[in-house]
Amino acid sequence: MNYFEYSHPFALENGQTLPALTIAYHTFGELNAKKSNVVWICHALTANSNPLDWWSGVTAEGKAINPQEHFIICANILGSCYGSTGPLSVNPETGQPYYATFPQVTIRDMVKVHALLREQLGIEKIYLLAGGSMGGYQALEWCVLEPDRIENLFLLATSATESAWGIAIHTTQRLAIEADGTFGENSDTAGSKGLKAARAVGILTYRSFQILEQNQTDPDVEKLDNYRVSSYINYQGDKLVNRFNAYSYWILTKAMDSHHLARGRGGKLAEVLQQIHQKTLVIGISSDVLCPVQEQKFIAQHVPNAQYVEIESDYGHDGFIIESKRITQALQDWLPGQLGIAQ
Repeated sequence: MNYFEYSHPFALENGQTLPALTIAYHTFGELNAKKSNVVWICHALTANSNPLDWWSGVTAEGKAINPQEHFIICANILGSCYGSTGPLSVNPETGQPYYATFPQVTIRDMVKVHALLREQLGIEKIYLLAGGSMGGYQALEWCVLEPDRIENLFLLATSATESAWGIAIHTTQRLAIEADGTFGENSDTAGSKGLKAARAVGILTYRSFQILEQNQTDPDVEKLDNYRVSSYINYQGDKLVNRFNAYSYWILTKAMDSHHLARGRGGKLAEVLQQIHQKTLVIGISSDVLCPVQEQKFIAQHVPNAQYVEIESDYGHDGFIIESKRITQALQDWLPGQLGIAQ
């Protein structure tokens, strides 16, 4: 992992200012002589800056996004707990971690931080900008903020604005975190039980009825307790608590709620999407209940040079990670021949 220390005040969209920034990021592969092989990946809610870890089915040697051919960059988002400035970071003005005092951030703030890193790395053009779910929010926002820097856009299971449905889910998750009596304390583990409950809510939106029925139905019809799916939900909650932070989760769900591509740009999504000139591939997952395919179809309908591909899958929203073979095939069909990159 690499770190970029930005030692200047950073103005947030809500009017507050962070006195300085740390940006954690990974790079893989090498920049070619023409600087034409940059692939920048924007990650989702609880992922980190290493896509070879969480998206290895698409980004790895021999895959569509290949470190042997491409210069891959991924930065940890502002507000996370994986190296970039967030609630666990030390506030240089107080010498203590921010915790509950960390200011609200937006998707637009995150993208402006990405742009700072792009400048620091001397990247003038991004050949392919990719993002799924919350990563897609960032990718869309970036295409509007820096339209001349992005050449091709790859979106999965995402939307041009957070829906009322999505905001309701996130609000429910935050209520679970806030119900934990430790939330608000100056501790790295504050809100852990609430985070586990929030993750349980999330799992219901990341997967589908079909996949839980297939994989978690108990064969013992006589059972009265300790069901397989209950163990699965508890396991997933504990797993997140062991690797993530409740303050970051709270802040990042707030950031997702703020996502609206037309905010400050006239308020009409269709008109803003029509300004996106990049060649665009939009993938939807048929069983996705968190970002239903109607949201991806809306993007593809209004982005002038967009192609829509729908993947039939029982994996729900998580299909944008799990269905790597079909995603890879769609990506290679769309930009054939090593993504069409000149060496």
